Amino acid sequence: MKKLTWISLIALTILVCGLAVAQDKNPVGTWKCEYSIGDQKRTSTLMIKKDGDKLTGTMSWPDQKDAVLKDLKLKDGELTFSAERVLADNTFHVEYKFMVNGDTLKGKGTLDAGGEKRDFDIEGKRDK
Repeated sequence: MKKLTWISLIALTILVCGLAVAQDKNPVGTWKCEYSIGDQKRTSTLMIKKDGDKLTGTMSWPDQKDAVLKDLKLKDGELTFSAERVLADNTFHVEYKFMVNGDTLKGKGTLDAGGEKRDFDIEGKRDK
């Protein structure tokens, strides 16, 4: 009987740890992001939702609201998507790649400025 109890305890521990790891990579929520381009600090808000089995979302900046995320994917804790950033009369395609770790995101954005690609570091914290 004691042997069965230990096996049950070990199985339960593995299950709980597995669920904790799965939750650790969950991107659903509202994220406050910060990044710098050149010497200018910038902010954005990323909102990720789950619609059935599919992830959907938007990104907003102080001067642009609710840009729909395209090609939103999560694989092995890596969140990737693209968005169109509009500044004045210019539209820029930006690709994002984040690693999700609990309530933090860390990654890179790649801005396509007229065929010239510029990378920048970006970090986010989940709103509670």
